Amino acid sequence: MNSNKEMKFCQSCGMPLTNEILGTNADGSKNEDYCIYCYKDGAFTGDFTMEQMVEYCSMFVEEYNKNTGQNITACQYKDVLRQFYPTLKRWKGDDANLPHADHPMKKVFIEEVNALGIPDLHVDNLYILQGYFINQPYNINGNEVKLLDDNATYWGNQVMKSDNRCYGIACCERYILVSEYGKDGADAELVILKRRDK
Repeated sequence: MNSNKEMKFCQSCGMPLTNEILGTNADGSKNEDYCIYCYKDGAFTGDFTMEQMVEYCSMFVEEYNKNTGQNITACQYKDVLRQFYPTLKRWKGDDANLPHADHPMKKVFIEEVNALGIPDLHVDNLYILQGYFINQPYNINGNEVKLLDDNATYWGNQVMKSDNRCYGIACCERYILVSEYGKDGADAELVILKRRDK
């Protein structure tokens, strides 16, 4: 079918590219080669090797199975990715001209999160996450409230605590949010919402 020929994929992670998830160049314009999770403001969001990208993306095997109607394991999915990735721009040929350095804001956010001094919370990496994926409801003064924008992207991560609960981190230009929750986001509690000093 013609639609398959027109389908574009992120030239870093292989995700199907739609206008909603196109990465951004340094001038804020859309980048036609990479998704927002891999490429933001003219820089890659992570300085991965191809094998590290395979390991990271293999965590989303259930999403792959849902979209393709297959039922493969994470190990089988890694083999699929290892065959597919060498065909992508980021992983083939001379990479001397590719911007491999981590996005500069990632390091800033990591330092600011670690400086909060929250027990059991230390991050050494952040990822680009979609708002709808991490936008937990919190009970504030008897009201159920969501504090993130479903349509925005955030620098975030999840960190296991010693009591088997998790910290969730979401950072944007204006705020840093840290929450705590149980399995699958159950019983989410707001730990801190801090306005950033710009």
